[in-house]
Amino acid sequence: MGRGRPDQGPGPLDLAGLLASGEVVRTHVLRPTWHYVARSDIDWLLALTGPNLRRITDTQLLGDLGLTGGDLDQLGAAVVDLLAASPHRTRDEVADGLRDQVPALSERITGRVVMLLMAHLEVERLVSSGEPRDDTHTYANYADRVGARVATEDFDRDRALARLALRYFSGHGPATVKDLAYWATLSLGEARGGLAEVEDELDSFEHDGRTYWHAPGEPPQGPGDPPGHLLQLLDETYRGYQDSRWVLDARGVVPRQRERAIGTALVDGQLVAAMKRSLTAARVRFELTPHRPLAVRERRALDDAAQRYGQFLDRPAEIVVLDS
Repeated sequence: MGRGRPDQGPGPLDLAGLLASGEVVRTHVLRPTWHYVARSDIDWLLALTGPNLRRITDTQLLGDLGLTGGDLDQLGAAVVDLLAASPHRTRDEVADGLRDQVPALSERITGRVVMLLMAHLEVERLVSSGEPRDDTHTYANYADRVGARVATEDFDRDRALARLALRYFSGHGPATVKDLAYWATLSLGEARGGLAEVEDELDSFEHDGRTYWHAPGEPPQGPGDPPGHLLQLLDETYRGYQDSRWVLDARGVVPRQRERAIGTALVDGQLVAAMKRSLTAARVRFELTPHRPLAVRERRALDDAAQRYGQFLDRPAEIVVLDS
C-alpha cells in the first residue's frame, strides 16, 4: 500500500509516516475510544477532557476489576520505567514486562487490565503512542513523544472549552450543543459554556426543535460528491452525532435499536443499508442489507464507493446485496 497521489488524496503510508514521526498521536482523548490527533493539539485536549475520561477508566479499573489506587500507582510507575528503558513496546510486551516488574500482581495482569491501564495512563498524559511496528500499535512515554504537560494551575479550562466548541462546530456543524457534549465527554453545562464564548463567531438555525450551530455562511443545500459511502459503524458521520444522528434517516426506515451490523452504507447523506466488510489478501467484500429497496442510482453510488475503498487498499472490491 503506497502513498496517496495528488489526484487521490492521502494513502495509508502517509498516516503511517506521521505516526512514526510522532506528528500525529493515536490515543484516548475526547471519548473513551481511539483518536488520531496532531501532536500540537494533544496536550490541551487531554488537559480538558482527561479528567472526565479518568472517571470512566477508574470505574472499570477500580470498580469492575477490583484494583486499588495503590495498584494503579505501582503499575503505572512500572509502565513508565519500562518505556523509558525500551520505548515503542506493544501492549503484549508491556504486559510481559509488568508481570516481571510487579510479580505480586502478575495474576491480575490480564489483557483487559492492560488495555484499560494504558488508556488510563494516556488520559493522565504519562503514556502516548510510539512508532508502529509491522502495523502494530506501540507505546512510548508521553514526555518523549509529546513533550511537557501544561500544569493544572496554568491551564485555562474556559478558554479550552471555547476553543474546542469553535473547532467542533466549524468542522462538524451543523450540530447541536448536545452533540458536542457527547462528542467530547463534556457535561451539558460545559458544552454550553464553551459555545457561549464563541457563538458570535458561528451561525445557527432551528430545525425540528433543535438549534444547529455551524461555521459562518449558509450550510450546503445537499450532500456533495461523491454521493455514496461505506463507513465503519464508529465513523464520526454516524456515531459522532448522538443528539441529531437521525437526520441521516429522514424517512425513518432504520430500526431504532442496537445495530446488528458493524458498518453503514449512505447515499446522499442518508442511511440506506447495514454493511459488513470482510477483508482478505485477495479482495475486500461488502455485504449490504438494505433498509429499503435500492434505486439504480443508489446502487451505482455504492459500487463507486466500493471501488474507491478497494483502490485505497490496493485490492479488488465487490458488493453483495442481501435480502433485507
